[in-house]
Amino acid sequence: MVETKSILVTGGAGFIGSNFIPYFLAANPQYKIINLDLLTYAANLDYLAEVANNSNYVFVKGDICDAALVTKLFAEHDICGVINFAAESHVDNSIERPESFLRTNIMGAFNLINAAYKHWMVGPFQYKDKYQGCRFHHISTDEVYGSLGPTGLFTEGTAYAPNSPYSASKASSDFLIRAYHHTYGMNVTTSNCSNNYGPKQHSEKLIPTIIEKAMAGENIPIYGDGNNIRDWLYVIDHCKAIDLIYHKGIAGQTYNVGGRNEKTNLEVVDAILGLLDAASPRSDGASYKEQITFVKDRAGHDRRYAIDATKVEQDLGWAAEENFATGIEKTVNWYLKCITKSLSLA
Repeated sequence: MVETKSILVTGGAGFIGSNFIPYFLAANPQYKIINLDLLTYAANLDYLAEVANNSNYVFVKGDICDAALVTKLFAEHDICGVINFAAESHVDNSIERPESFLRTNIMGAFNLINAAYKHWMVGPFQYKDKYQGCRFHHISTDEVYGSLGPTGLFTEGTAYAPNSPYSASKASSDFLIRAYHHTYGMNVTTSNCSNNYGPKQHSEKLIPTIIEKAMAGENIPIYGDGNNIRDWLYVIDHCKAIDLIYHKGIAGQTYNVGGRNEKTNLEVVDAILGLLDAASPRSDGASYKEQITFVKDRAGHDRRYAIDATKVEQDLGWAAEENFATGIEKTVNWYLKCITKSLSLA
């Protein structure tokens, strides 16, 4: 019988985490997941209903900034790995209240990596025999690299140039993780991902906002001229990349994960509204595209992000399975089912 090893997954009730946990448990039955989540506004335990009764899953409500709680969890569950999703991530909110981003994204990451160091190691570059091979994987963002011009891609060697309180806080956490590898010899990996989309995303984000505003008959707000470009990554493809990096990535390395799907915001809106026009037409026969409205641009709005995923593709054999057309259709269909269900219960 294979011994079950406990992994601490933080922020597992958020968008990416709630997609990752069911995937990871199904793919890796040798692990038990301890999901630590504060259940802020962006989290939803309903999205983890499918694993709620899984014997290899435990939910703990709590804050990664609570050092005593984090230390307690390491001891009680004998944590042998960490996958850190927990973060404040909405750029608009970071502009309005940056202090909460600094607290969670920097001090929270510090509490986690420091607890792992104390639990797994006796000193710099000296793992306890029982914890040889234990890994800390940190999820980051392409926003730490700043903004690209009309050409070029972010690589793992691109200099950091964060332009918002959110991206600055994530950059800081990335450097903390790096420091624990170089100073203490910890087995860490980091992944910087492009814009994720798919089921279970909070309504504050672009794609859910478009769908919900369209279906409610409201104006669909687009920042500036709508030509900001993002590289879109389907969330399950990202989950598969994290699994690979956690198990096969080289200690101390960073891996950029992107979907190779560059789209302007207007192209994203057009694709979504075209699908809605076909799947759930407006009662007046008009297109949802008539609801588009342009609003004042976000402060410090980066113009273009695009990821070069060559390293994770070549070194670890990962490849995105969804292109934007297939991924956005799955996403729209998922939200339409949720909307239909909520209306039937009203």
